[in-house]
Amino acid sequence: MNIIKIMEQRHSVRQYEDKKIEAKKRNILLKEIEAVNKESGLHIQIFFDEPKCFDSMMAHYGKFAGVHNYIALVGPKGADLDEKSGYYGEKLVLLAQSLGLNTCWVAMTHGKSAAEIGRGEKQVCLISLGYGKNQGAPHKNRLLSDVTKVSGAAPDWFKKGMDAVMLAPTAMNQQKFLFELNGDKVSAKVSGVGFYTKIDLGIVKYHFEAATGKNL
Repeated sequence: MNIIKIMEQRHSVRQYEDKKIEAKKRNILLKEIEAVNKESGLHIQIFFDEPKCFDSMMAHYGKFAGVHNYIALVGPKGADLDEKSGYYGEKLVLLAQSLGLNTCWVAMTHGKSAAEIGRGEKQVCLISLGYGKNQGAPHKNRLLSDVTKVSGAAPDWFKKGMDAVMLAPTAMNQQKFLFELNGDKVSAKVSGVGFYTKIDLGIVKYHFEAATGKNL
């Protein structure tokens, strides 16, 4: 399936069916996580049939229900950890969507995860995973002019990239990022103050690169 179609179909889902993820799909996810960890140096882990983490007061407060599977984004502490976690976590989110699974980025509204967190490592956040009771709903967007700075006319590839960016999830839909185009060079940075903005920056960078094939 086209990556843009996958992005369009993917929305945050917090309530899940009592249905196990099939072995074939588990293996695809496990292999991709192994590849991602090798490429990024992160220590991302996935847990299947583990209901304890989301059986908590915070999870119920966050309106999560039926979460028995999740991905823990863990990695070495450092200035780039949040952005890398967002980038590679979203790669896994879109893979899950392509497999017919639903997801939701989760920062605070969960209990203790089963993740192994080594010395010098930190758990950034989780991603819930499974068969949703619904498919979620599209989020509201800021104006494209609020999140871009372009010198001259924008080429079609940049427009395609920004269409993908606007489909990306961000914490509380805050979209605190700015993409700048100078000639044929694109840069992206956090714009303004907000929660989890560096994670969000990684997420939107992945969307842009996946849609355009260009590295930021």
